[in-house]
Amino acid sequence: MVNPNKQKGDRAELEIARLIYDQLGLPVRRKLGAGRADDTGDLDGIPNTAAQVANWADTLRAVREKPVAVEQQRANAGALFAVSFIRTRGGIWRAVMTVEQWATYAREAMRPDLIDPQGPAAGEQAALI
Repeated sequence: MVNPNKQKGDRAELEIARLIYDQLGLPVRRKLGAGRADDTGDLDGIPNTAAQVANWADTLRAVREKPVAVEQQRANAGALFAVSFIRTRGGIWRAVMTVEQWATYAREAMRPDLIDPQGPAAGEQAALI
């Protein structure tokens, strides 16, 4: 007999994988082998990132626990980034990080070699406002 919580988790992983594909065009897919000592996250296809997915009734517990768990998975994967995707009531997804995980993301996003010294083009500026 199939565990209903596992089925719920599998559906959540597929749902967020489709959402990431729709938003970024990344061909994300579910990883197998969750819960192993060398677990590297729930999703494959997000560059340099370990990702954890939670669809728990107790979303506050997921917010507390999943970012900590994904940090170990990030280390196991040798990835730079870690993120927890948590589905809240009503099917709204949130990307949750610890402050340290966010600081790594922000530090990399602000690297001088990644910032255009000319700033956004005129058309891009209007789109940002």
